[in-house]
Amino acid sequence: MGVPVRIVVVGSTNTDMVAKAERLPGPGETVIGGAFVTVAGGKGANQAVAAARLGAQVTFVGAVGDDALGVQAVAGLAAEGIDVSRVVALPGQASGVALILVDAEGQNSIMVAPGANMALTPAHVDQAADAIAAADVLVLQCETPPATVQHAAELARKQGVRVILNPAPAQAVPVELLRSVDLLTPNESEADALLGDPGAADANPERAAEALATLAGCAVIITLGVQGAVACQSSDIARIAPRRVEAVDATAAGDCFTGALAVGLAEGLSLLDAAARATLAASISVTRLGAQRSLPTRAELDACT
Repeated sequence: MGVPVRIVVVGSTNTDMVAKAERLPGPGETVIGGAFVTVAGGKGANQAVAAARLGAQVTFVGAVGDDALGVQAVAGLAAEGIDVSRVVALPGQASGVALILVDAEGQNSIMVAPGANMALTPAHVDQAADAIAAADVLVLQCETPPATVQHAAELARKQGVRVILNPAPAQAVPVELLRSVDLLTPNESEADALLGDPGAADANPERAAEALATLAGCAVIITLGVQGAVACQSSDIARIAPRRVEAVDATAAGDCFTGALAVGLAEGLSLLDAAARATLAASISVTRLGAQRSLPTRAELDACT
């Protein structure tokens, strides 16, 4: 494979507490569940692990609290071979936690208490400026403060580093941020939030991808779950076919996709080829329960191609 590509992820790390049940509860309803696991998660950390397991040299920039969960989260990232020297432990802060419910079809409902993730500042990002400047790709999400995400994107762009923004969880994102990145990777609900048009991506994902690419001025890939993905680059639109599997838990599928996409692009694949490989990686992840524990290795991905 040669020299590993270099990926920097600026983002969130959480401890995921996952419970499975036949169906997700409605408002005010209690549902008796089954399996319960506590696993490492957080969109930023998930994407970092996804890239590292696929052979990239990864640096993670983030914040944890001064608690046992933070110590455990950092140790878990380090065990994956990720450079955690730019992770800060903030006194008086709680580390991030996500409460995740998963139904029999593998669909989920998530509530996040971000804690220290929302105390990550532009100054913390500046402490990793050298790593960002040396990276092939910078990966960002929206589980840290918008000003921090914007600062990281601008810092990378000034150094000519490709920037991928996974605009998750679904929310409105300033146009200034969208226009500071090279590639967006929303799912359908996230694309709708960016466009301010509920249901747009579900009704016509190709049109939504084109509209979002025009708004942001960059390439866009909208992930569509079991329907694969749709990509728009320079007004060219293409579908990326899904790989049919029996889903167990879709919790980290989007994170797996973005991390794998970053590696593929850093290794010189075209957007469509990198997206196809990322879709394959995500299809492996949904066959396992949990976030980081579900992410495939390079050998597992190569065995499916």
